[in-house]
Amino acid sequence: MLVNTVRAGLFVTAVMFAGPLAALELKETPGLDPALPPVAERLPSEPLVVDLQAKGRTVGKHGGAIDTLIGRAKDVRLINVWGYARLVGYNEKLELLPDILENVEVEDGRIFTFHTREGHKWSDGHPFGAEDFRYYFEDIVSNEKLTPSGLPPFLVVNGKGPKFEVVDETTVRFTWDDPNPLFLPELAKARPPFIYRPAHYLKQFHEKYGDPDFITKEAAKVKARSWAPLHAKKDDMYNARNVRLPSLQPWVRMRDDSDLRFILERNPYYHRVDSTGQQLPYADNVIMTVADGKLIPAKTQAGESDLQARNLSFSDITVLKKGEKQNGYVTALWSNTKGSEISILPNFTVKDPEWRALFRDNRFRHALSLGIDRNLINRVLFFGLGTPGNDTILPASPLYKPEYTTKWAEYDPDKANELLDEIGLTRRDGEGTRLLPDGRPIEIIVETAGEAQVQDDALELVSEMWGELGIKLFAKPSQRDNLRERAITGQLVMSVWWGLENGIPTSEMPPEDLAPVHGDVLSWHSWGDYYETKGEGGEKPDWAPAERLMELYNSWLVSKTPEERTKIWDEMLQIHANETIRIGLVSGVRQPVAIKNVENVPLEGIYGWDPGAHFGIHRMDEFYLTN
Repeated sequence: MLVNTVRAGLFVTAVMFAGPLAALELKETPGLDPALPPVAERLPSEPLVVDLQAKGRTVGKHGGAIDTLIGRAKDVRLINVWGYARLVGYNEKLELLPDILENVEVEDGRIFTFHTREGHKWSDGHPFGAEDFRYYFEDIVSNEKLTPSGLPPFLVVNGKGPKFEVVDETTVRFTWDDPNPLFLPELAKARPPFIYRPAHYLKQFHEKYGDPDFITKEAAKVKARSWAPLHAKKDDMYNARNVRLPSLQPWVRMRDDSDLRFILERNPYYHRVDSTGQQLPYADNVIMTVADGKLIPAKTQAGESDLQARNLSFSDITVLKKGEKQNGYVTALWSNTKGSEISILPNFTVKDPEWRALFRDNRFRHALSLGIDRNLINRVLFFGLGTPGNDTILPASPLYKPEYTTKWAEYDPDKANELLDEIGLTRRDGEGTRLLPDGRPIEIIVETAGEAQVQDDALELVSEMWGELGIKLFAKPSQRDNLRERAITGQLVMSVWWGLENGIPTSEMPPEDLAPVHGDVLSWHSWGDYYETKGEGGEKPDWAPAERLMELYNSWLVSKTPEERTKIWDEMLQIHANETIRIGLVSGVRQPVAIKNVENVPLEGIYGWDPGAHFGIHRMDEFYLTN
């Protein structure tokens, strides 16, 4: 079977299965409800056939449950992340390939024709196809009562949405006047927009299709005031709260009998098979058990999880290694894909004019960066296993250049003091602390979300280093919501957070981490809010590097070729390296993954949210139990 992948607006063909599909002998999955149709009727006529041997994996066997631990009940939604069935999705080489879709045609970067698989069905056995895309576009995001904010940004180009067409029962087309490079990457995210919906199920709750009396009764059951909030409660493709909502994922939540132990059951209509004719997923169930997040490392060490990465961190590796032999698991060390394990963020839109002016002077940021001994932090906190340097992209990215990591990141306190003197920060108080132009001592309060001890430990080390420059650092633990609120009000001076979310980008992924386009970024809330609200809130960027980053981001949004996009990425990354916009400390820190009696889980892998979806990029449906 041939599947098509879109790369840079071109059509590239990759062989996923060498033999003719007609020669594939499909096998029934043991233990399924005998009332279900046979496997040939449950699968699409052209399923996605996975050649495991070509991937260096072994053909698995059906059965069993993968047990894992989660720190809170709402983390059950991760089943829709880890399953990673997407219209198009990334493989481990970061190539974007059709998955749920049979293929995609892209013309001029602006016309996208989607072909679904003939005979593909939802988890309840109802056909999946063009009508499900139409329902999403015409009856959900184009309906003011359900989507009062209008079309989401990835569907809007230069202020205009697409022309949507149903070509036939298995084909739909989206056409924009200008290129839309955001479209396909958005569909491959850990939390995708799900631009299709089970229309056959949701129509009963929609005023356009449903029976008014039925809708009234159902709304009363969930205390919804009208059909729209009722529909919103039922339409829950990501959070896995509605157990009656059909799905296309490998495992589906079908019961709501517990908030402490969630049993996710195999989707008997799932669209992937292995090259021996076995329908995926291999595991019958994924069982998520809620536990105190602080106890999950100990429970994992005790052998209570078959597959665990959630709620584990680098600091747990030593303990996990000690328990391997006794409890029959191995601890794989995957590469964390964040730009830095820890990143110190000056707030460029802080209200205090003295701090605002100082933070926008790159000499001050360079001095703070040069005043940090990252090698010492790496040795003390990460046993020397990380990579000291800036918060930037990682060597695994095809866009990587070493200078992005090293520029202004060496330990040079003499140069740092020279820069601080050059700015004019030469006056000091009796304790040797430098003074701001208005006479206040330079005492920087760095606020944390209080969620990671390693951040507090790092700040303690940085505090000693900056103290040698005549700058005091005070760490202030807070809570995530309070931290964001202080950023919104402009009271936040500096914070510590994890590094860039996507440290392994390709040119085809949007450079949204590098430009002020999101209001939830602590280093420039007001600028991000201005962008998100189309100028109705926040502040328009008034700092030259930020202005240029916005220009480049907007250029990427209308780009047509990989060459254009690569050039844009390069300049944006260079601006970050030149300006030290984020003060990263150490990257490449390992993520422990405990594996017990589960095969096809890679011992070396990447662990990240976007791209990656944690286990998703490694195709959890191909994991199988050995006992």
